Amino acid sequence: MKHARPSQGNECAFGLYSTYKIDPQKSEQGHTTGGQTSRFTAENQMPTQPTTMNVSTNNQTCVDLSATSSGNLLMVIYILAFVLGVITNLFTLGPIVQQVRNHNVLGVYLLNLALSDLLYIFTMPLWIHYFYNKHHWSLNAKLCELAGFVFYSNMYISIGLLCCISIDRCLTVLYPLKARIIRRSCYAWIICATVSLGVMFLHFLILVFDEHEDSLDENYRCYEHYPIHKAIARFNLIRGTLGFICPLLVLSVCYWQIFSKVQCSHGVGQQAKQKVRKLSVAVIAIFSICFAPYHFLLIARSVAFFSTPVNNYCDFEKSIHLYFSCALAMSSLNSVIDPVLYVLSSNGVKEDIQHCLIRFKQDRQETSTFVVNHVQPYSFS
Repeated sequence: MKHARPSQGNECAFGLYSTYKIDPQKSEQGHTTGGQTSRFTAENQMPTQPTTMNVSTNNQTCVDLSATSSGNLLMVIYILAFVLGVITNLFTLGPIVQQVRNHNVLGVYLLNLALSDLLYIFTMPLWIHYFYNKHHWSLNAKLCELAGFVFYSNMYISIGLLCCISIDRCLTVLYPLKARIIRRSCYAWIICATVSLGVMFLHFLILVFDEHEDSLDENYRCYEHYPIHKAIARFNLIRGTLGFICPLLVLSVCYWQIFSKVQCSHGVGQQAKQKVRKLSVAVIAIFSICFAPYHFLLIARSVAFFSTPVNNYCDFEKSIHLYFSCALAMSSLNSVIDPVLYVLSSNGVKEDIQHCLIRFKQDRQETSTFVVNHVQPYSFS
C-alpha cells in the first residue's frame, strides 16, 4: 500500500522548491552584514516565488475540504445514481441478454456496457460513505484505490463502447452490404474485450507505477489533491484529449454522416429515421451531460496549473472546486442513462420485457413443480 508522503511528493513534482530552499538564519545574516550578501540572498530567494504554479502549496491552503458544504450534495447525487442505476440496469439486463442470444451485434455492446456500469454501481456505496464523512476516507486505503480504479475504468470503457456503437451504426447506414460481412457477434466480443481490458490495463499500470500521487493524502482525502502535481496535470491534459475530445470528434463525424444519409434516403421509413435520430441524440446527450463538464473542467485545471501564478491558481481552485466535484459526480449518471440506449435501439421493447417476464415465471413454476414432486415432506407422526 502506498502511504501519503506529502514532502517527498512535492519535491518530486516541484523540484524548484527543494533546490532553492534557504535557511532563514543565513538569510537574516545576509541582510545585516552588507549589501553584497543581501543581494545574493535575495537572488537565491527569488525562485521560491515563480510566476506560474511550480511550487508546492499545502492541501489546506488551496482548498479546505473540511470547510466546504459539497459533501451532502455529492452524497445525494451518488445515492440517486446508485438506486436508479441498479433499477434501470437490472431491468434491461434480461432483454439485452436475450438479444445477445439472438446474435444481435448491438446487444453485445449494450451487454458489456451494462456489466461495466453494474460493476461501478456496486462501488458507489464507498463514495457515499466517503462524502457522508465529509471527505474523510475512514476505510482501508486499498478500497480507495479500488474505488478510483473502477470509477475511471468505467468512465473510459463507457466512452470507448459508445464510440463502438456509433461506428457500428455508421457502417450499417453508410455501407449496409459490406457491414454484413464484418458485423458478427464474435467480432463485437473481441472489440469489447479489447476496449475493456485495454482501459483497465492502462489504469492498473498508472495505479502501480505512479510515484507522484498517492490515493490518500495526509488528511485522508481519497484522490482529492489540491494542488495537483505537475506530472498529474500533464497526464490530465492527455487524458482529456485522447479520452474525451477525440471520441467526441468520432461521435460527431459518425452521427453527422448518419443524419445526412438517412435524410437523403427515400427507402428508409419515417419510423426508422426517427429511431436513428433518437439513438443519436441519446449518445450525444450522454456525452454532453455526463462527460463533457468533467473533462472541460479537468483540462481547465491543468491549463491553469501551468499558466497561472501561485496565488491566483489557488483562488481558481477554490472557485472551481464545487463545480468540479459536481461534474465528477454527474459523470456517474452515465450508469443510469446507458440503459436508455437499449430502449431506443430495440424494435420491440415491450415484447422483449414481456418475453423475459414470461420466461421468469416459467422458470419459477418449473422449480416449484420440481420441489413438489421430488422433495418429500417431513412426517411428524
